[in-house]
Amino acid sequence: MAIFKRSVNTIAATALLGFGLAFSAPSQALPISECLAPADPGGGWDFTCRSVGKLLYDLDLVENPVQVTNKPGGVGAVAYADVANSRADDSDLIVATSTVGLTQIAQGRYPSGADTMRWLAMLGTDVGVILVDDDSQYKTLDQLLNALVKEPSSVVMAGSSGVGGWDHIRALMLAKAAGLPSDQIGSVRWVQFDGGGPAVTQMMGGHVDVVSTDLGEIAGFIESGDVRVLAVLSEEPLSAPFDELPTAASQGYDVVGYNWRGFYTGGEVSDSDYATMVDTLKTLYDSSEWKTVAKKSGLEPLWRGGEEFNDFVRESIEQVEGISREIGVIQ
Repeated sequence: MAIFKRSVNTIAATALLGFGLAFSAPSQALPISECLAPADPGGGWDFTCRSVGKLLYDLDLVENPVQVTNKPGGVGAVAYADVANSRADDSDLIVATSTVGLTQIAQGRYPSGADTMRWLAMLGTDVGVILVDDDSQYKTLDQLLNALVKEPSSVVMAGSSGVGGWDHIRALMLAKAAGLPSDQIGSVRWVQFDGGGPAVTQMMGGHVDVVSTDLGEIAGFIESGDVRVLAVLSEEPLSAPFDELPTAASQGYDVVGYNWRGFYTGGEVSDSDYATMVDTLKTLYDSSEWKTVAKKSGLEPLWRGGEEFNDFVRESIEQVEGISREIGVIQ
């Protein structure tokens, strides 16, 4: 969709009114002027706002540089409440979010549910990986999951999130896909470390058996050959240099574990403005410039937008909520 300047829109609308015509000017694109990052500068949500905001301007998809506003608090809950209460109809505002934010919603840690917002798009993702030490007894994903199903407490798993966090949830999604009964989900042993790198280091030292984390955090360990990746949790094989890594899907387990980056806007934004914002983000996504920025940041470019993204958000929340109840994170 072409992006027209608001001054042209105003002149055109005024001219039509002056001639007394009985129809209105077609809805035109409104520029995205602000990106709200629900965290302090330097984090993933801040990067998402700054990189996308810069490209929107560099690619002439907006008239003026996009302002980035940081509003930390409650792992995104403060920004969520602010948009719901004060900026629900701001059609020039996009808000950075990710799988982490959705997990918080699913576990009731935000002031309201997903229907409060309009979900715009995801543009890229880090991809979940399940890996073991290169000397591990588990040579394949089947071997690992068979051991988990047979005796859930026999395998010590680790990641950078706590119990009920995304690293933990996607490991349990695999266990459920392998047939682990719901009443035994809580028996899987989980250890939290401060990042995927420290988790892998502890695994290499023999303190845990398996790590569930994002590929971007531990790519160096894979490239050095110190670990064995049993599965990447993506729908399709990854691009080089990780194109030889097996997906869970290719091994018979229909589990996707994306830590995606994307945006929502206020729940009272009109249908036409919402469609324009989605179209603008899709144009950015389709650019070679975005693919370059994403790759340099360790992200796989991945698009879901508009109603497809809305459906994805709700399905993801339902899935995370179900597992969270089974492990006692929520009642």
